[in-house]
Amino acid sequence: MNRMRIGDLTERAGVTQRTVRYYESIGLLPSGEREGNGHHYYTEETVARLRKIDQLKKLGLSLEEIRDVIELYFTDTSGVLPKRKILGILRQHLDNTDQRLEALGQFRSDLQSHIERFERWLEANDSD
Repeated sequence: MNRMRIGDLTERAGVTQRTVRYYESIGLLPSGEREGNGHHYYTEETVARLRKIDQLKKLGLSLEEIRDVIELYFTDTSGVLPKRKILGILRQHLDNTDQRLEALGQFRSDLQSHIERFERWLEANDSD
């Protein structure tokens, strides 16, 4: 199996060593194999995981959501289970976005009403 040290891993995956260590600490990546000399070694699967994490982040998934689905990509070779899970997450994101847009629209409408009310009051009471 082709193994690499963290510098090679980060170069190939386009991430920093800090990112790798953080992902290991929160369970997104398994820790690299440690050898007697204290160095950690990583495999091609780690590169694939880092690339998949990046793709999922670009879809708008949080790291917590990614942690819930990442393993499915490496255990379900058909890809059906992870895609179903992500579809559910994306639908929830869309629902949340629609709710925020509705609330923001209401806020805008309220602001417009307040502005108009203040303008009418000032026009009626402005002595300049």
